[in-house]
Amino acid sequence: MTTVQPRESETAKPVLRSAYQRSVAEYWNAEQDPVNLRLGDVDGLYHHHYGLGDYDPAVLEAPADRRDQAIIDEMHRLETAQAEVLLDHLGDVKPTDKLLDAGCGRGGTSIMANLRFGCEVDGVSISQKQVDFANEQARKRGVADRVRYHFRNMLDTGFETASRKAIWNNESTMYVDLHQLFAEHARQLEIGGRYVTITGCYNDVTGGRSKAVSQIDQHYTCNIHPRSAYFKAMQANNLVPISVIDLTAATIPYWELREKSSVATGVEAPFLQAYREGSFHYLLIAADRI
Repeated sequence: MTTVQPRESETAKPVLRSAYQRSVAEYWNAEQDPVNLRLGDVDGLYHHHYGLGDYDPAVLEAPADRRDQAIIDEMHRLETAQAEVLLDHLGDVKPTDKLLDAGCGRGGTSIMANLRFGCEVDGVSISQKQVDFANEQARKRGVADRVRYHFRNMLDTGFETASRKAIWNNESTMYVDLHQLFAEHARQLEIGGRYVTITGCYNDVTGGRSKAVSQIDQHYTCNIHPRSAYFKAMQANNLVPISVIDLTAATIPYWELREKSSVATGVEAPFLQAYREGSFHYLLIAADRI
């Protein structure tokens, strides 16, 4: 396996600042999971998040020689629908605005945002491999002048203060301290700017991480936060929620279909258990910068 050597020339400070951040970067630099790559191959939009909405049960009845690809196509439709829901909540974005995709993965949502709004989008990731991949996709689509990906730390990006109309995290907040993250987002957002996250969080009511949630943490080398932590950290950093949507029921069909697919990774059972038992929630939170 080829080791990706990070380039830290984009910012003056080191991008990877702890042993944990280095371990996360190593995980994503080494990741070649078909559940991300094969789905992205459908139309060139490569995501690193899950799906929303009911799947078409007809894909499970497709002829044997086409069934697997039919399931892959349907899973990709659901994950793209998830990104559309996030973009729906970014507010009134104009072509002259600038957006930030914090924890951008292979960059699919950033490209979708540019296609929808016509604006500039910067994505940041601590995985150099993801950044290089995403920039190549932007180049292939002819949008590299408007969509750019950077090897930077989303806790300290180096971007200008009050330079962003909107910022989002799509399933990436579980890798960082929320107070540090929201402080940096608040710095970069203009007054009245919008922050949106879609994230998995454990249910405070159940009294801590369930076994299933701990298994998810272990699988992804992450640290899932309790639901309450999001609102406490937002309040402390001038981010006022305007919309909170429980997407848990809407994401379960994706996991049920993924469990039947050729790209299942083994983490499907903990996700389904955690969602069904109520120890884990899938939330969209939109907040305004005041």
